[in-house]
Amino acid sequence: MNKGRKPGVPKLLRVLNDKAALRLLLEEGPQTRTQLAERTSMSKVTASQMVERLENRGLVKAVGTKSGGRGPNASLYAAVGSYAYVVGIEVGPEHVRAACADFTGQIIGRATLSTEENSGPAAVVKQLVDEAVTDAGIDPGDLHRVVVGTPGVIDPKSGDVGFSWDLPNWHAGIREELRRTLHVPVSIENDVNLGAVAEQRFGAGRGVDDFVYAWFGRGLGFGVILGGRFYRGATGAAGEAGFLPVSGVELSHTEVQSRTEKGSFQMVAGGEAIIEIGRKYGFTGSTPEGIVTQALENGDLGRECLSEIATRVALGVASACIVLDPSRVILGGPVGYAGGESLASQVAEATTRIAPVSPNVQPGEVSQDPVIRGGIRVGLDKVEETLFED
Repeated sequence: MNKGRKPGVPKLLRVLNDKAALRLLLEEGPQTRTQLAERTSMSKVTASQMVERLENRGLVKAVGTKSGGRGPNASLYAAVGSYAYVVGIEVGPEHVRAACADFTGQIIGRATLSTEENSGPAAVVKQLVDEAVTDAGIDPGDLHRVVVGTPGVIDPKSGDVGFSWDLPNWHAGIREELRRTLHVPVSIENDVNLGAVAEQRFGAGRGVDDFVYAWFGRGLGFGVILGGRFYRGATGAAGEAGFLPVSGVELSHTEVQSRTEKGSFQMVAGGEAIIEIGRKYGFTGSTPEGIVTQALENGDLGRECLSEIATRVALGVASACIVLDPSRVILGGPVGYAGGESLASQVAEATTRIAPVSPNVQPGEVSQDPVIRGGIRVGLDKVEETLFED
């Protein structure tokens, strides 16, 4: 036996241990070495070696002490927020909004810009990112990644925009243009998919491997999580529920690449349709979520209005449940968040009347910036994936 050789853990196991410990610190905050050992099923010696490796790489640092009863206090370790920064962006037809977050996911800077009709998307996004980074007080060179959430179809092979019916300036090739303009890696994701990620990590989808995140607002769409990952489909069109054909509603027959008209389910349960329902009951809200809020506040008349909205929403939910049979349906988007438990329960009842399913419909919990928060999480996940590649 070579006494000069120190026993060690195989490289793969070390990497897995380091990943597990870092994930624990990022998700649950400061921990002692003993806590890390217990939570990751490591020996105290292995946990100490792991903390030393992460500390040497600048990923964790001691941030205080914790009393352990008898004996000296134990050092508390936390992930280093300044190790990396990402920006999450939500693109809409009138405004683009961004938030800059550190390595722990804490939002430290924000920016909002109006989208001018003739402005190129790359120029708008560049200004938005610059303002968010400035607001965060960090050096632009410390930015690691930008994740953009936009309506429409994103090609899963190229990661580029396929089409977006209400954002004509967003086109194929925009991802590379953004990368050249920003000088950092850029990811573009469907906005509803990013909302689904936010609910999966922070909201009603935690611990659920298969669910449908149903976004209802000005537009609508479904984010599909299967096996813990969001499902884009072969061409990126999975979840484009606005184009579901609905009996009695005129179908669109234009080419997808140039399509600007609304799909039939969009015409039935999109924002304009919900506002029209509200008008029928005398409600004057200017947004679909405003109509839902007024309905919740107005007794019997409001319940009738909400019931009609729920029946419309249930047409799409029933389609998703028949095809996918998810363990949970999460209502999100401005309408879903505004409707809360009342709308969710009525959608569940209406879906059962429409189809032979009894879906578990729950209101979403991440009502504040779900697209941006999902984008930040996707960006940080990508940063983490590169940490242990060597």
